[in-house]
Amino acid sequence: MIQLDEHIKQLSCLLEDFLLRNGVNYSLAHYANLLLNILVLILIIIGINYLIKRFVIQTFKTFTDKTKTTFDDFLIQSNFPRYVGQILPLMALYYLVPIIFVDYPAILAIFDKLFDLYVIILVIWIFRSLLRTSKNYLKTLRQFNDKPVDSYIQVVMILVWVVGLMFIFAEITGESIRSFIISLGAASAVLILVFKDTILGFVASIQVAVNDIVRIGDWITFERYGADGNVTEISLATVRVQNWDNTFTTIPTYSLISESFQNWRGMQESPGRRIKRSVYIKQNSVKFMTSEDLDKLKKIALIKKYVISRQEEIDSYNKENNVDKSLPLNGRNQTNLGIFRKYVDSYLNEHSAIHKELYIIVRHQAPTDKGIPIEILCFSRDKRWENFEYITADIFDHIIAAIPYFGLQLFESPSGDDITKLYGLNQ
Repeated sequence: MIQLDEHIKQLSCLLEDFLLRNGVNYSLAHYANLLLNILVLILIIIGINYLIKRFVIQTFKTFTDKTKTTFDDFLIQSNFPRYVGQILPLMALYYLVPIIFVDYPAILAIFDKLFDLYVIILVIWIFRSLLRTSKNYLKTLRQFNDKPVDSYIQVVMILVWVVGLMFIFAEITGESIRSFIISLGAASAVLILVFKDTILGFVASIQVAVNDIVRIGDWITFERYGADGNVTEISLATVRVQNWDNTFTTIPTYSLISESFQNWRGMQESPGRRIKRSVYIKQNSVKFMTSEDLDKLKKIALIKKYVISRQEEIDSYNKENNVDKSLPLNGRNQTNLGIFRKYVDSYLNEHSAIHKELYIIVRHQAPTDKGIPIEILCFSRDKRWENFEYITADIFDHIIAAIPYFGLQLFESPSGDDITKLYGLNQ
């Protein structure tokens, strides 16, 4: 190794020796030799870079194309081979520059500083490339599809930059890393103020992940921020939501633990999606059923058996108790609203799109100034939004159309035409 150094030193002085032998002034010969050495060094660095790009990186790309894993493909996308390839030119500089500038200690001192700084930055770039590669690769794995990988990678990246800045500070100032940490502690109040959102986001991202509050792919509704769609990205500071109109909403990560929002994951993971809606019946359209009314309703296939068996039970009760049926109010009677509720229940139990193992409830709620709410609560088998809306509409189309067959009327606030007809103003 020592012989090699001596040989290179002799080569670096060839032009200077030649010019001195031919009577050229020493200063001129020295600077001409220095200029030639700098040009040769530049050509060597360019040549090494060319060889790295032409052969080493291309060979790496060829190798990755033949492998089954995608990790090495992501390494290329994050420029990992290019960053690692810069190590060879740096080694050449580290070895040759001291030989060329042996008579210039001030330049060598500056070179040492710049070289160390560039090595620190290059190491940070290499780590950043590996972290990006890991992030992209983990996102391709099923077990990490719904995890906030971006948040974890950003936290590690911040730590890498902090450590890198410590070394840069120590290199520039000549102080120890301990001095940097002490200075950092003195400025902690300012740093906390500057990086408040980052710190809150970091804490929030950990809580979101540990408590499984939100996953990538979840459908969430956050009224304050106008978000209603699927979560596409969870980073250290923000959560990105793609709304159903294909717009994007950005939500601070900390808001997910400090404010209330709606996550539809439970519905998506359940066997069915809930349908909950009411129809409002006019109260004055509710009445006791006469024999003629019951005869008409017996023609409805879904409730024929129910109407007959229920009426037989009522007649038996009234007969045993000698009820005076000259007044319909006496004893037990069927009402059109009760039969209607039974019809809706039977209709839902027969509907192929309704999940029969989950709740099917048709309930009578307290009367309001808008009528009597009859609430239908059931679950559709298909949870896809467009199909869910179609099923819901199909059910209520039928129910609304069926109401008049039971002598019932829907409540509807009077419109301008109703008022006009009332006063006989309609021409």
